[in-house]
Amino acid sequence: MRLVRTICFTLCLLWCATSAFSADNTASRSGTRITEMAVTTKIVHGNPIDSVHRISATSVKALYCFTRIVRGDAGETTIKHVWYHDGKVEGEMSLPVKGTLWRTYSRRPIDLSSKGEWRVDALSADGTVIKSVGFRIN
Repeated sequence: MRLVRTICFTLCLLWCATSAFSADNTASRSGTRITEMAVTTKIVHGNPIDSVHRISATSVKALYCFTRIVRGDAGETTIKHVWYHDGKVEGEMSLPVKGTLWRTYSRRPIDLSSKGEWRVDALSADGTVIKSVGFRIN
């Protein structure tokens, strides 16, 4: 019984260490952290109304990538949203970040040619991928 507890404790420590390492990867060297990122069908009062994982190309005319940012340092910077369609860059939008707590979004038109696998990467000003979100258009 003692051996089982020791093994469980060791596995728990390894899991916690791995989780902490993964969380550190969501912050860039500049201290920019993304606390929320979602592809949504609409932004209302500065917030996303839903989170899209799969959607029909005929159900909306555009999608938005909403990003909530926390920065450790003062001053203005930018992040970049890079939209990928089936692994190819479809668009890049540079977005200003003017405060330590900030919300921003980019917009992408959708039509029948938009069917496939999509991903949006959020990059810090130094080009580090901070966070990514994927979805599918049917």
